[in-house]
Amino acid sequence: MYRQVNQHYREHYDLLISSGLYQHLCDAGLLIPHQEIGLDYAQTGEAYRVLQPDVIPFVSYPYEWCFSQLKDAALATLAIQKRALRSGMILKDASAYNIQFLNGKPVLIDSLSFEKYEEGRPWIAYRQFCQHFLAPLALMAYRDVRLSQLLRVHLDGVPLDLVSQLLPRRSYVNLGLALHIHVHARGQRAFKNTNASGTTRRQMSRQALTNLVDNLTSTVQGLAWQPAGGDWNWTDYYQGDSYTQAGFEHKQALVRQYLAQAEPKTVWDLGANTGVFSRIACEQGAFTVACDVDPGAVEMNYRRMVERGESNLHPLLIDLTNPSPALGWANRERDSLQDRGQPDMLLALALVHHLAITNNVPLPHIAAEFARLGQWLIIEFVPKSDKKVQQLLAAREDIFPHYTREGFEAAFAACFDILDTQSITDSERLLYLMKAKTDA
Repeated sequence: MYRQVNQHYREHYDLLISSGLYQHLCDAGLLIPHQEIGLDYAQTGEAYRVLQPDVIPFVSYPYEWCFSQLKDAALATLAIQKRALRSGMILKDASAYNIQFLNGKPVLIDSLSFEKYEEGRPWIAYRQFCQHFLAPLALMAYRDVRLSQLLRVHLDGVPLDLVSQLLPRRSYVNLGLALHIHVHARGQRAFKNTNASGTTRRQMSRQALTNLVDNLTSTVQGLAWQPAGGDWNWTDYYQGDSYTQAGFEHKQALVRQYLAQAEPKTVWDLGANTGVFSRIACEQGAFTVACDVDPGAVEMNYRRMVERGESNLHPLLIDLTNPSPALGWANRERDSLQDRGQPDMLLALALVHHLAITNNVPLPHIAAEFARLGQWLIIEFVPKSDKKVQQLLAAREDIFPHYTREGFEAAFAACFDILDTQSITDSERLLYLMKAKTDA
């Protein structure tokens, strides 16, 4: 992958390098490193430099992040902005899409977001920062964590007038939110309704700009969301009646055995919960994307990852029955989940009964999609006699005559070679190792 620096950006790029800001941010893990390569790779004659950035193992988007991921990305953006000011530069963009996660930490991937700071000039990316970071964080903290999905609809950030209406009155007590959301939204409306021709741009000193960044930082730091296991379906899934201790340990041992047999470099855990089995894949050297539909589970998984300093795990908020689609102009600005890579192996543990029974997805459809996504598959079948499935069927009619072991194996045998099957100790659950058929 290459990035072209054009002649008109030459002064800014040279300052980024000569000021030491580029190296300083790379050393701090806040900016993706790149190599300068020859102009033979240039696409047009106006090229000044051609860069080859380091590769991110998996690209994710803000609407797939948990609360703490978005918060850490916001704080990283502000930390970069403050360091840039010290070097005589400023961020001209503050898009959440400029941040990715590398080695478990947020990192800026757009090295051309910097420009030379001009004394008295305000931060032109202030509105963008508020809409991409502060607004959704405030909604998640003060209203409902699921409102992060507004970012999926509003690709340039959640409109501040909408956020101001949705936030409760108690948010006005937070001086940072009062200023950066409520007053900011009123200012936008006033500007929109005023003929701005002939007006001059408001001046802002370097100190005032630094104070703005500091205030935004303290406001973001003050926002919090605490997942409660009782409020979310599966944050406490492994506690209680799912498995005995012996059964849970046996399941872990089987997963280790199957992973060692397949030796995957990349794994997608499609129902990761809090990441117990994702971490087994990580321990064996696989970069693992840990997907779950439960915001609480993803939050707990990410916090645990940060606490342990884990670098090859990437928790994500993903609904497999409605995964992130291709979005943006011509549906090509943001790739769908399925188009962002093909893992060597999928984990689908304690998942299929949710897809088949809760969400009415036929078993052959599940098998076909899994075969399209990855080559190897570790999958668990939970029969109707299992207490968890009984809970799912308690409030609805059983219209799933094909949800049997025989029906499951027949559906998956159409797309996969079933290499091994093991019964999990102290349960009726079965664990399978499969490999996609080349002609599937």
